[in-house]
Amino acid sequence: MSMENTSSKVIEQVETLQQRCVSLEQENASLKQQVNLLLEERRLARQKQFGSSSERSDAVQALLFNEAEMESDEDAEEVSVQTITYERKKKQPGQREAMLEHLPVERVEYRLSEDERKCACCGNLMHEMSEETRRELKHIPAQTVVVEHVQYIYGCRSCEKNEIQTPVVKARMPRPAFPGSLASPSMVAYIMSKKFVEGMPLYRQEQQFNRQGLALSRQTLANWVVTGATRWLNILYNRLHQELLKRQYLHADETTLQVLHEVGRPADSKSYMWLYRTSRDGPAIVLYDYQETRSKEHPKSFLRGFKGYLHVDGYAGYHDVENTKLVGCWSHARREFDKALKALPAAEQKNPTASRTGLDYCNKLFKIERGFQNVTAEERRKGREEQSRPVLDAFSAWLQEQSPQVAPKTALGKAITYCLNQWDKLTAFLEDGNLELDNNRAERSIKPFVIGRKNFLFANTPRGAKASAITYSLVETAKENGLNPNLYLTHLFEQLPNIQIDDPELLGALLPWSEQLPGSIRKPSKK
Repeated sequence: MSMENTSSKVIEQVETLQQRCVSLEQENASLKQQVNLLLEERRLARQKQFGSSSERSDAVQALLFNEAEMESDEDAEEVSVQTITYERKKKQPGQREAMLEHLPVERVEYRLSEDERKCACCGNLMHEMSEETRRELKHIPAQTVVVEHVQYIYGCRSCEKNEIQTPVVKARMPRPAFPGSLASPSMVAYIMSKKFVEGMPLYRQEQQFNRQGLALSRQTLANWVVTGATRWLNILYNRLHQELLKRQYLHADETTLQVLHEVGRPADSKSYMWLYRTSRDGPAIVLYDYQETRSKEHPKSFLRGFKGYLHVDGYAGYHDVENTKLVGCWSHARREFDKALKALPAAEQKNPTASRTGLDYCNKLFKIERGFQNVTAEERRKGREEQSRPVLDAFSAWLQEQSPQVAPKTALGKAITYCLNQWDKLTAFLEDGNLELDNNRAERSIKPFVIGRKNFLFANTPRGAKASAITYSLVETAKENGLNPNLYLTHLFEQLPNIQIDDPELLGALLPWSEQLPGSIRKPSKK
């Protein structure tokens, strides 16, 4: 074998080994990336299962990356070092009296008999010189009574004897909401309040009534609830829907729901409860809408006729809503960076990292926003332009710089990608001082349904899910407007069967913010 052939083979072997080395390095890097992703997912899963669900930063974390540059003042006097101690907040005088003033008072008096009033010294009767009063709260459990509505019928004796026809007149009696049923307005309102306000499923209410000697099956209770919602509450629900579409600023969100008997769908299929609610302009309206899917057609249909701003999260299903400007949610953006920080090993979480920097930018925006709580919309808009826009510009430049350097599938990569994809919606809040930095109003309003879902787990039929959506809407709107939900539902079931429901003025008098509502159904105001 010649030297030339030997040299050629050696070169080929070296090239083969180099190619194999490069291939192994690439494979090793890919495996390392997969391992890091799995470790991130494991840390996030453990955090979700065992860690705190709060996203609040601690005192050290709340120090923003440029706090010194933003807050420094060379002319300010240096304060002396102090030891800060915790001081328990004292109760304000008069709090107890204010809490009890709306409650009825039952007075129990304790006096001495005439024999006991004889003075031990001289034997004369002692007089009442003063009194001492002890106050306590007495709870009277719910009591079920039978109410007999007796309608008297009147006839004329003279006409009976002398005329061919005898006039018959009936005394006026309110029309019932549930004819032919034992259900009264207060009974159905109580059942609805227990289920949709306090989260007590109907099977537990059935047991409660059985302990009182009332054999009311859960099927009977369910029929009352569904009938009350679809026959009567739906009338007001539709009116509230009309009022909602007239507003300029709305919030939307959605969550899952399992409905067992949907036509053509397995029992374990996911259905959805959509939520739409008003913002800070005008009286609050909170509406739920049950749908079988998460299709973009549902918000498009529900919000047909609406023109204005819609606060949403990053879900693309809202993008096709007509005549609507979408406003992003900085709480969602911040949450992604919070996840990215928690996905790091514990030893790295307190160090300066890209995840920490992203979180600090979000924290800075929220800190600025807290300074605009008690100002007008125009003042808020101008303040955001002066203070929030520079932070947004710096954040945008940082995101563009970090994007090529971070793997997109990592927690940090997902946080950066979310912000870049949503940037035009995340910065929309600068346009109008009535807009909000986040979609927390919708998240707070959908939370009662999520908590209730943990108790009843699923709906049986689409009709029941629709009834739940209607009832939750009326209950949550009542709560937002300072009404007692139980008493408000009772009032609706008493009034709706006895008014002309196609009369806008009469129906408007039953809206949760109407001044014509009885004062007794409003929650006592705190002085």
